[in-house]
Amino acid sequence: MESFSLLIIALILGSALGLERSLAHKTAGVRTFGLVSMGSCLFILIARFVIPTVATFDYDPLRIAAGVVMGIGFLCGGVIIFKDSTLVGLTTAAGLWVAAGIGMAVGYGFLPLALFATLATLLVFTVFWFIEHKVITQG
Repeated sequence: MESFSLLIIALILGSALGLERSLAHKTAGVRTFGLVSMGSCLFILIARFVIPTVATFDYDPLRIAAGVVMGIGFLCGGVIIFKDSTLVGLTTAAGLWVAAGIGMAVGYGFLPLALFATLATLLVFTVFWFIEHKVITQG
C-alpha cells in the first residue's frame, strides 16, 4: 500500500505544478506534470523492488534515476520551441524537469524534500514571474 500512496503523492505534487502552468496558459499542464512526477516515482519504486532480487549482481540503484533524468531531458527538449524569433517553453521544460525530480524524491521516500521542492517551484512559477514581468520589464 505504501507504494500506491507514494504514487498518489507524486501525482498530486506534480499536478500542483501543472495547475499553475495551465492557469498561465502554458504548453504543458496538470496531466503532463502529474504524469511526469508519478512516472518518475514509479521508476524509482520499481528499482527499489528489483534491486533486492538481483543482489548477486553489481548493480547501482542510481542508474534508474540517471535514466529518468536523461529521458525527461528528451521530453523537455520537445517542449522548447522558437516562435517568432523568441524562445518559448523553457520555463515549462525546467518545471517538467523539476517534476521528475519531485517524483524521484517521493519514490525514494523523501516526502519533506519533495513537498519543499514543489512549494519552491510554485514560488518560482508565481512570485518570480511577477517580479520578472512587473518589476524588471516595466522598471
